[in-house]
Amino acid sequence: MLNNAIDTKHARILIPINLTSSYCMPDSLVSSAAAIEVIHLSKRVADVSGTTGADPAHQLEILRDINFNVATATTLAIVGASGSGKSTLLGLLAGLDTPSEGCVKIGGVDIFALDEDGRAAVRKQQLGFVFQSFQLLGHLNALENVMLPLELRGDREARRKAEQMLERVGLGSRLKHYPRYLSGGEQQRVALARAFVTEPPLLLADEPTGSLDAATGAAVIELMFALNRERGSTLVLVTHDASIAARCAQSITIAAGRLVEQR
Repeated sequence: MLNNAIDTKHARILIPINLTSSYCMPDSLVSSAAAIEVIHLSKRVADVSGTTGADPAHQLEILRDINFNVATATTLAIVGASGSGKSTLLGLLAGLDTPSEGCVKIGGVDIFALDEDGRAAVRKQQLGFVFQSFQLLGHLNALENVMLPLELRGDREARRKAEQMLERVGLGSRLKHYPRYLSGGEQQRVALARAFVTEPPLLLADEPTGSLDAATGAAVIELMFALNRERGSTLVLVTHDASIAARCAQSITIAAGRLVEQR
């Protein structure tokens, strides 16, 4: 069976449960493990000629033989220059893309041994996301944006939990404001509230300060790390900012699709 989160000594831990009432997975796909295991992960795409054959010589290599583990309730920074493969790697960790070779295990579960419905169930139950471009729904106000993932789970206390989370991120007076009436920093705080409100054991953040000025970005990062500590989740973030990476317990550096440094 797949895993869900419980709070044990303030750490979000993954334990076996069903993905949904109708989705089961062979026990052979599950192992007890770190929060994330990345094993011989590679990604290739068709080259400019449109070649899609199996011969790697005729494909563009995005990632090559990436291997690392992320401990539960810790923080990992993925750093590297633009075009190095950082965001592709994050997409693979989330199961939003599929690798050419290798596997990603979340809580011991090989997510690429699942079908798309299975991976979607993993994302729904286990993951929270923070994007550089906020990805708020423009026709929903701040409160409704934060309530949405709770409502999708059928949580009857969605409004109360969303209000509390927006109060925690300093937007208790902006509940009814639509994204177009919020500053960039406020929009990212709404995005943080939305990501953390379901208390996911794993949070993935892609350049969360990339669209913000330095001062606003620093405040958002401070808030993100504070929320992560409070909830004991595992945080994986993509960044080009060395000072942000230095705050993480672990970091890996990707260059030209290869893992070139790990601490």
